[in-house]
Amino acid sequence: MATLDKKQIVILGAGISGHTAARYLLRGRPKTRTPYEVVVISPNEAWNWIPSNIWVGVGQMTKEQVTFDLATLYARVGIPFHRARAVSIHPEGDADHATPFVTVEYTGGAKVGQTAKVPYDYLINATGPKLNFGATEGLGPDHGHTVSVCTADHAIEANHKLQATIDAMRRGEAKTIVIGTGHGTCTCQGAAFEYIYNVDHVLREAGVRDRARMVWISNEYELGDFGMGGVHIERGGYITNGKVFAESLMVERDIEWITRAAVNKVEAGKLHYEQLDGTRGELDFDFAMLIPPFSGVGLKAFDKAGEDITAKIFAPSGFMKVDGDYTPRPYAEWSAKDWPSTYQNPTYGNLFAVGIAFAPPHLISKPMTSVNGTPINPAPPRTGMPSAAMAIAVAESIRDMLDGAPAPTRTASMAKMGAACVASTGRNFFTGSAATMTVFPVVPDYEKYPEYGRDLSLTFGEIGLAGHWMKAMLHYTFIYQAKMKLGWSLLPD
Repeated sequence: MATLDKKQIVILGAGISGHTAARYLLRGRPKTRTPYEVVVISPNEAWNWIPSNIWVGVGQMTKEQVTFDLATLYARVGIPFHRARAVSIHPEGDADHATPFVTVEYTGGAKVGQTAKVPYDYLINATGPKLNFGATEGLGPDHGHTVSVCTADHAIEANHKLQATIDAMRRGEAKTIVIGTGHGTCTCQGAAFEYIYNVDHVLREAGVRDRARMVWISNEYELGDFGMGGVHIERGGYITNGKVFAESLMVERDIEWITRAAVNKVEAGKLHYEQLDGTRGELDFDFAMLIPPFSGVGLKAFDKAGEDITAKIFAPSGFMKVDGDYTPRPYAEWSAKDWPSTYQNPTYGNLFAVGIAFAPPHLISKPMTSVNGTPINPAPPRTGMPSAAMAIAVAESIRDMLDGAPAPTRTASMAKMGAACVASTGRNFFTGSAATMTVFPVVPDYEKYPEYGRDLSLTFGEIGLAGHWMKAMLHYTFIYQAKMKLGWSLLPD
């Protein structure tokens, strides 16, 4: 178990937020009076720069270009690594152990299939989401009829099927390509948004775009919502909403769209959907990439007596409760102040959750249901820059708490931070492009910015070749940084 002379900080998950927390805890170790060890637990053997999976999914990058081996890196920098899946959290220990611990099941190596108890003094839940393909019948690459770009392996399969579709079009066949969200409560529209434009780009490069009908389907109320309640941007001195910005991109590329839609069933070559007004539709397809809804990974929690306290620690979605205000209230009473800032669990002060692992207090987009009672609204995005900012704040708070701070010292509220998104719309050094957008704050604050909820001097969008160069630069910069190569700490997150 953890010893008194060296504290143990355990991180569940090694994605963007978990790996960022590990890096900053490692960097901060010489600055603290209290010695500690950082331990990372992840079921995955590789770190994946997920934003570039869309390029793997169109055959313009390889898996090796977007991943690297975690065990090798952590061995080099002195971080113990367990390739294992977290099963349950015991924040009070149990009858035999006074120290809190997490139970894990090994998913690789010599211990595969075995379980163990890993003690902790502080625990950071950065597990990310479960890709809940099962929420929609027939969705997903494993047991369904659609592909995905959520993992590097999924993206490889997506590219194989896309290339087969392109080959058929080269033979003169007409094809229908559908890309978007596969459920009424999906988040991460951005990944699908990037993918549809990159598919359009490679079809044009292959000379077969005229044989493809391309359709975007989404649970957004309007194009450009992205789970953020829409956005207004300043371009050329004019205020433009995200709907106009996104629709113009679709029109320019001859892409059809269906919004306010919940895909509720997928069969081979056909998807079924429902819209807010109750309309039910069918859409035939030859190739479909649909993002699944996210849920918590299924962690359980138990008290010292072994009683199940999962509902006390986690929201019904499976995401961990933190310092947000989860009081049920009507939409009109929601506030930016409801959003968490320290990501500390209110019951156990040594327990934190960052990135997609924390439970949002409410949606950002207005909650809506169809006339048939089906929820059709995007879930809040919690990836990219915000997840890294949360991880850094939590890592530095824990470091300070080890040295005696009574409470977290750093904050990273999504209602007080901005985010920049560089969305690829085609990868090519000369003919590529990307939509570059900044939003401040991520969660709109209508008390501070009553007209649009955001500071328009810090919220803008452009599209062009320079954006592609920036996207490419960020790819190599962040992978260099994640590998903790020389000077990594000087690079921005």
